[in-house]
Amino acid sequence: MFVYEKKLQYPIKIKTPNAKLAKVIMSQLGGPDGELGAALRYLNQRYTMPMPELRATLTDIGTEELNHIEMIGTILYQLTKNLTVEQIKAAGFDDYFVDHTLGVYPQSASGAPFTTAYLASKGDAITDLHEDLAAEQKARTTYDNILRLADDPDVKDAIRFLREREVVHYQRFGENLRLLTDKLDERNFYAFNPEFDKACFKNKGNKK
Repeated sequence: MFVYEKKLQYPIKIKTPNAKLAKVIMSQLGGPDGELGAALRYLNQRYTMPMPELRATLTDIGTEELNHIEMIGTILYQLTKNLTVEQIKAAGFDDYFVDHTLGVYPQSASGAPFTTAYLASKGDAITDLHEDLAAEQKARTTYDNILRLADDPDVKDAIRFLREREVVHYQRFGENLRLLTDKLDERNFYAFNPEFDKACFKNKGNKK
């Protein structure tokens, strides 16, 4: 059960429409390393995490990513609100406009629509946490690239906030990975169990 607070995590007030910049930023809504994929990834991975602390982290971060979806959607809406046909054409936004008018639609900057192929949920705690660490760094890199291209201070302010949260999430997942590996080591669990490895490779080299 989630409690919805009707406000953005960080205020967004963009004064100048810019469809060209919107085409870049939309990748963080529906692109391969965007907020929609992150929210779904974490909220699905939590079910198979073996420790309550790990499940709590994934629930917390996954829920925060839902707010980041709202933030990116708000940025896109404010950047494209009330655009004229001339502005749409000048910004190269006409291909998007034909399919979606000025509606907010999850796709990458290159125009590829969001796909569940972007999600990763392996059911193995160590594997999933390494995936999450990589995902946060890829999202941080995407925000870095957006900041290199953006020249609107109102946009950059919100993007900097979102980038900072990716760094914090990376740190939390790193703490969770250390917590998990310490616990597995104590229990001599599969990742540190020679007998498990032996069973995996017992038929290696056999020819039938």
